[in-house]
Amino acid sequence: MDLGIKGRVALVCASSQGLGMACASALAREGATVYINGRDQSRLDAARDQILQATGVTVQTVVADITQDEGRARLFQTCEPVDILVNNNAGPAPGVLQDWDHSAWLSALESNMLAPILLIRGFLPGMRQRRFGRIVNITSAMVKSPRPHMALSTTARTGLTAFCKSVSFDAIADNVTINNLLPERIDTPRQDFMAKRIAKNKSISYEDARAEIVQTVAAKRFGLPSEFADACAFLCSAQAGFISGQNLQLDGGSYSGLL
Repeated sequence: MDLGIKGRVALVCASSQGLGMACASALAREGATVYINGRDQSRLDAARDQILQATGVTVQTVVADITQDEGRARLFQTCEPVDILVNNNAGPAPGVLQDWDHSAWLSALESNMLAPILLIRGFLPGMRQRRFGRIVNITSAMVKSPRPHMALSTTARTGLTAFCKSVSFDAIADNVTINNLLPERIDTPRQDFMAKRIAKNKSISYEDARAEIVQTVAAKRFGLPSEFADACAFLCSAQAGFISGQNLQLDGGSYSGLL
């Protein structure tokens, strides 16, 4: 299927590895002009080379910290006009309530709520004026299935979800869609970190920790970054113009709720 985004300009935040890099690769494969972003030039260069090897397409790199005004300004100046915005950023570490002081809450809100909101604020007017825009936020399955150890992340990402739902009602009239992808148990460096944390806390091997995690997934396997990225690419497509304000879970069928 031709997704109708050849030549569209896409910015994928926090895309030097993991889900961000996978999404950038999928959009590049579909013919979009892709900018990848991170805070480390050497890691971005490595990601660019991997995407080139996988797709035959050279993406552009922009070093910028999206949690800072200066970093966001660099993205606005470098990447305009953006037709596709994929918001992504690393989440805070798991923990318990007593771990999270005032500074921890501010950091989580800056990284996982305010940074994407401010990027949307900056890019949305141009999208609406050109009458094409696709905004996809990579959030978390914990938005719909909160757990105590992930409350810091869940709180920030749920705030972003509420904001995007509010904005989506007006944006869709100008062919700008805003949707969220909710990953869980996708085999990325983040999942690797979680497995190592479990192995350490339970004094078990890394392999046993991964096997333990897999048993919590209905599909009995980890998800592939490419599977996640293909879902992202579709939500960015011309064909997805009637889908907005939605939360799509990619969790191997593990969500136990009805809605």
